[in-house]
Amino acid sequence: MTKIAPSILSADFVNLERDIRALGPAGADYVHVDVMDGHFVPNISIGLPVVAAIKKISPLPLDVHLMIDRPIRYVERFCQAGADILTIHVEADTEENTRKALELIRAAGVRAAISVKPKTPAEAVLPFLELCSLILVMTVEPGFGGQSFMYDMMPKLHTIRGWIDERNPGCELEVDGGIKPDTGKICRDNGANVLVAGSAYFNAADPAAFVRALKA
Repeated sequence: MTKIAPSILSADFVNLERDIRALGPAGADYVHVDVMDGHFVPNISIGLPVVAAIKKISPLPLDVHLMIDRPIRYVERFCQAGADILTIHVEADTEENTRKALELIRAAGVRAAISVKPKTPAEAVLPFLELCSLILVMTVEPGFGGQSFMYDMMPKLHTIRGWIDERNPGCELEVDGGIKPDTGKICRDNGANVLVAGSAYFNAADPAAFVRALKA
């Protein structure tokens, strides 16, 4: 079953509670929360207090994507703030610290996940595959919404799906960046089962119809 995770980076921050509460009735499955530090990516978004506030009103699990440098410093606090899935980037620290961060997330009872940027090879996920409940493949450069979908990421996605099926079948495979009904289908055909949609979802005239189209 395909799951949809609207990214609140594209929501109306003046009416954030309204937009988050509407996700459940629209048929979404997760709330995708992008956390950026201005160092790992050239943008700054929200932090721990906002995640904790969202958790209080969200009808759906929080899929928190940390685009921050050395996430091991903060993963326990984001777990405490209410993340249900917590994703860190393999590019953000050493392999040793990345593994330790994933172990800390799991110890907190939160689903641990890793993400790879477009220029990072698929092989980068292998040392962490058994520790993960989700792997996120970026189909845009992380940091800003509204970018165009990178079709050349599909071989990477297909390869990682094969490794998941062999070594960790319970792991979900998520895609983030430029997701619309046509690109979403391409991602599903290459093994993704969780689709992150930001501007396309929040700009849709009928968000529920948009979600149905992504899942079709």
